[in-house]
Amino acid sequence: MNHNKKRNVGIIYELLIRAVSAYLVEGDKTKAQSALDTLSKFYNRNTELYKEFRLFNALAKSTVNDTSIAAAILTESKNATRRFDAIKLDKEKSALIKEINYALADIDFYHRKVPDYKVYATIQNLLNVWREGDKSNLTEMVLIETKMIEWLTSVREAEIINENIDKDVDSLVVKIMNEKFNDKYADKLTSSQKNLINEYVFSLQNDDGLSIKSKAIKIQNETLSEIAKIKKNEKNSIILEKTAAVERKINEINFLTIDDDKLAKLMTLTQLVNELREK
Repeated sequence: MNHNKKRNVGIIYELLIRAVSAYLVEGDKTKAQSALDTLSKFYNRNTELYKEFRLFNALAKSTVNDTSIAAAILTESKNATRRFDAIKLDKEKSALIKEINYALADIDFYHRKVPDYKVYATIQNLLNVWREGDKSNLTEMVLIETKMIEWLTSVREAEIINENIDKDVDSLVVKIMNEKFNDKYADKLTSSQKNLINEYVFSLQNDDGLSIKSKAIKIQNETLSEIAKIKKNEKNSIILEKTAAVERKINEINFLTIDDDKLAKLMTLTQLVNELREK
């Protein structure tokens, strides 16, 4: 079947992630932030595109050892696909392509390599065929579903899918931990630092960490901007030397992935930028 990778929700997500990484390596934080903003805008939980992406990701990452289970997964996925708002989804994909073309203006964007490209193409083609309903080509559907069953039952590295988390239990744990945290550290952290921790927890739960990554790069850029002001006005060579060393360390932090260690560094940057602004 013909495949349009520009409208493949999984491939575009991977290309955006790889673009962010490439821009950071090149030192172009403006473009990296722009790509992150695009991710946050179009892959947030309020969009049809995000709904399709979650289903797409589940089919791409899941693995089972029984063909009957794989067939059941496809049946449920087919029903879910037909519940999406197809018109809204199509408009969102068109808007996403337009934003990539104009906001990023990167001639290499669509040429970066994506692992499992053929599998991703198969999944998107299957979602498209399912969405056509009675208008779909039955022969094509059977062929693609057969490929998907082979993929779902293939032997590969197992990946954990957080689709089966009990939302009520998970929310209760977060609530209790949040209360304990505030009781213990309320007087030791600034309001900005406490907000960062809350954003970190809920971002990982709700949008795969996209919003906290975007915020992290923003804070990183703000800190570097304040340091640039010092370098411009300071005459003391010792202070300038130490400032350059700090600037270099901040530039080396890669917020493309966020973990507890990166969060600690982010909280330090938050405190630093506040102190620099006060002085």
